[in-house]
Amino acid sequence: MRDTSVPRLLGDGPLPGPWTPGPPRVWLLRITGAPGPETYERVLDARERARAAAFARDRLRERYVASHLGLRRLLGAYLGTDPAAVVLTREPCPGCGGPHGRPAVAGAPFHFSLSHAGDLALYAFADTPVGADVEREQPLAVVTDVARALHPDETAELAGLPARDRLAAFARCWTRKEAYLKGLGTGLSGSLSATYVGTGPDPAPPQGWTLTDIPVGPGHAAAMAVAAMATRRAD
Repeated sequence: MRDTSVPRLLGDGPLPGPWTPGPPRVWLLRITGAPGPETYERVLDARERARAAAFARDRLRERYVASHLGLRRLLGAYLGTDPAAVVLTREPCPGCGGPHGRPAVAGAPFHFSLSHAGDLALYAFADTPVGADVEREQPLAVVTDVARALHPDETAELAGLPARDRLAAFARCWTRKEAYLKGLGTGLSGSLSATYVGTGPDPAPPQGWTLTDIPVGPGHAAAMAVAAMATRRAD
């Protein structure tokens, strides 16, 4: 059986077939460039095109376009439809009810999450609510400053580590926490200090969720959070 924590490389082999219930699927895109407007404007929707046009730096636009084209390719494959025909929406925010919760495709038999950092884009798909996050390791000064906002036990764990180990431990913790909050649908508007996910090699999943560290290469960390079946969306 394939290890579901190891992402498949998008562009390295065929796209998947139509979605069938089962374990989560994780994909990784290594961004080397993006097609020009004559290509992506036929695939991305109006909101995505407007977002792409708003980037002042070409490299940032390329990363955004490539990651969203990748998302639409995977959604189209799992849904058995043209990537341009996929209609993206947002579920209600669990905090305020506004239309800025988890991204979704109306009527799709799965949930999904997209995250990107630098030239990496991470995609997760699951039968139940799912969150994914990928991040670059941050400088020690950033880690020291942000660590104070984490769960008190996580802050203490990081403070007890040698500086050389603190960067990777913080990155593990941060990606687990953000993946979980994205899975909930709150994103970083949710409290960073309320839930313990751990800084060590083994994640500490919140009740009702699984947390999995995703290997994406040196200098980065990534994680996926998947809700238990009891919390899946009602059809």
